[in-house]
Amino acid sequence: MMKDGSKFFSGVEEAVIRNIDACKEFSGTVATAFGPNGMNKMVINHLEKLFVTNDAATIIRELEVEHPAAKMMILGSQMMEQEVGDGTNFVIILAGELLKQAEDLVRMGLKPTEVAEGYEIACRKALEVLESCACHEIKDAKNNEEVRKAVRTAVMSKQYGNEDFLADLIVKACTAIVPVAQTSFNVDNVRVTKILGSGLMASEVVSGMVFKRSVESNVTKVEKCKVAVYTCPIDSTQTETKGTVLIKSAQELTDFSKGEEDLLEKQIKEIVDSGAKVVVSGGKIGDLALHYLNKYGLMAVRLTSKWDVRRLCRAVNATPLPKLTPPTAEELGYADLVRVDELGDTSVVIFKMEAAESKIATVVVRGATENYMDDIERAIDDGVNTYKGLCRDGRLVAGAGALEMELAKEVTAYGEKLEGLEQYAVQRFATALHVVPKMLAENTGVKANVVIAELAAAHAEGKAHAGFDIESDSASTLKEDGTKHTINAVENQVFDLMVAKYWGLKYATDAAATILRVDQIIMAKRAGGPKPRGGGGGPMDDGEDY
Repeated sequence: MMKDGSKFFSGVEEAVIRNIDACKEFSGTVATAFGPNGMNKMVINHLEKLFVTNDAATIIRELEVEHPAAKMMILGSQMMEQEVGDGTNFVIILAGELLKQAEDLVRMGLKPTEVAEGYEIACRKALEVLESCACHEIKDAKNNEEVRKAVRTAVMSKQYGNEDFLADLIVKACTAIVPVAQTSFNVDNVRVTKILGSGLMASEVVSGMVFKRSVESNVTKVEKCKVAVYTCPIDSTQTETKGTVLIKSAQELTDFSKGEEDLLEKQIKEIVDSGAKVVVSGGKIGDLALHYLNKYGLMAVRLTSKWDVRRLCRAVNATPLPKLTPPTAEELGYADLVRVDELGDTSVVIFKMEAAESKIATVVVRGATENYMDDIERAIDDGVNTYKGLCRDGRLVAGAGALEMELAKEVTAYGEKLEGLEQYAVQRFATALHVVPKMLAENTGVKANVVIAELAAAHAEGKAHAGFDIESDSASTLKEDGTKHTINAVENQVFDLMVAKYWGLKYATDAAATILRVDQIIMAKRAGGPKPRGGGGGPMDDGEDY
């Protein structure tokens, strides 16, 4: 029926178990990067760009995963990235653990569909319990102290040790630009500019825009100025049609070029007359135009990216003009200060807006290497996304694995009351939830089963906020409450967004259930073309696994 060379796998052993194995291997890869003590991964992508990070979203984006089942887990985590902006690792680890637990049940004789149904029942119950687990709510997104609590945990998982400093920067940048209504918060309005040199502690927040460029003109500082923004080059314009000009004498030649010069001077004089003191161009600035800009004392800044031009327009409230025409009063933007500064040996142009309604804030990140600053940028990104989540739903739950242990306890109790075969799957769902504190413990270097036992005992006693203490190690002494590795997550201000946990549980369960419901894999023959370098065949060659 199929073309020669196509592959066909069916049945529990070949399709289901094979898929589960691939997903377990993949989730194992990112699991060691989970939590504040997670290890970094060095990923070199197809363009030979080097990434050193423990951000799961970046790792999976740069790895070119071929296996269709593992791809489904990735799709779930990418949806998480779009929905919440953080928690991608949580989705992959939980989905991987759910599949691992499902493998035992399938080998015991349960049908994969029964396991998938049991998981969905358990997920519904877990989401029901989640609603009652909120331990704190942030009602005012402009209250820095309150917001820091939530942002700090998001940053902690990426940059443990620097979380307080970075959380302050993020909160300062976000609260400066959040609108009064607090309903809509655009993540794009917080920019990150990375400048090599100095140390992380030299990073700062600037209300307005910072560009890693120098100015073209002689003027390097203007205060309380109007800004004209052009998307076209500032130069003498080319005629639309080509024509031949016959010049008979030297006089005619000088007059001809003079006419062009006069027109350019007139255009620049009109810009000056409109009240503008700073000209921003999205194209090149010609030598002659530069001469006239200097003559009339205008500051000229050239931006190479259309994206930057668009953002600058939003920041200074200007209208981008497509032709070199004098701007009207409505089209001009306004900045309190435009100046050239030098950070390290990098020239930067700063557009500063002191007014309360500055629509854009820039975090200037300093650091020793590009990789390190990229990682800081990812941490800031997660913090800003967490802030966005807070604006939508300010409810927080206990972090450090406390929430997962509490949900596991409730789901186990619920599973014991069920009568059908689903009860086994519901029980396994509860066991799978232990993976969060388990991975936190393993990445810290503590025996996971000891930690799980301690946490389970604490939750059985009704301590709903007991979580894993990442400061502890295998040599820790007993604390007052008789445990070695548990802390009260709420008292220690380790919070997670309820929205993140809600979508994380949902996407992980959906991905696991979808993979379990696959009973056949039919792979068409690959399209022709040269074989990949390195002489390796396509996936599943010679019956080997991915």
